[in-house]
Amino acid sequence: MTALGLLDGRPVPRTALDHRLAALRAGPRATALPRPGSSEDRQLTRWVAQVLLTEALCEAVAAERDLPADPDGPARLDHRAAVELGSITAAAYEGNPAVRAVYASVTADTEPSPADVAHYRTMTTRPAVERWHLALPDGALEAGPDTLPVALAEALRAAPPGEWVTAGPWTAALLATTTTPADDDPTPALRDAARRAAFVRWLDHERSQRLTLVEGLEHPGDPAQPDNHHRH
Repeated sequence: MTALGLLDGRPVPRTALDHRLAALRAGPRATALPRPGSSEDRQLTRWVAQVLLTEALCEAVAAERDLPADPDGPARLDHRAAVELGSITAAAYEGNPAVRAVYASVTADTEPSPADVAHYRTMTTRPAVERWHLALPDGALEAGPDTLPVALAEALRAAPPGEWVTAGPWTAALLATTTTPADDDPTPALRDAARRAAFVRWLDHERSQRLTLVEGLEHPGDPAQPDNHHRH
């Protein structure tokens, strides 16, 4: 087999796959790789092939769109981003500047809807929280005013800062107050998630239209290939 797949009907040379696998087996994590010739090893080969085909597809798109390459070198995704993109796309994104350039181009206009932002706020936003820093006869305490005895809290509110007050059996002085702000604006995180979802949809469509897989290098999750053991 001399091709790892077809891009727009043209063979993508398998040499890139052989080089990538050799680099992995000579790398610092070689001992964690599956035994050569095993089912797991064939699945690794399929996975690497899909990464390379994704890179080749995005390199073609970047050339078609005349996109500048990312000058910053390899990127590192956080766990959530990698999961949302999927392991194949995440690996291609981290290692190939053309993938990152296409990602930026494809998702540039993707924004979460106002309804999505409002719904997220409703479901997750916590109100600002007031904290009191108190002096006590036997030490210090930080607490929310609503956790104190009502009479003591009312007396502390009425007294100047630092003045000792007594309410029933309780004595304290309110030294300072701080407010933990409400949650940050969720829009940036929602935008990132929406862009990852948009890129995955776009990439799935482009793969279906422009890539042809070859026997032995099917997608590792393809239930029809013989090394996929996760059948139902």
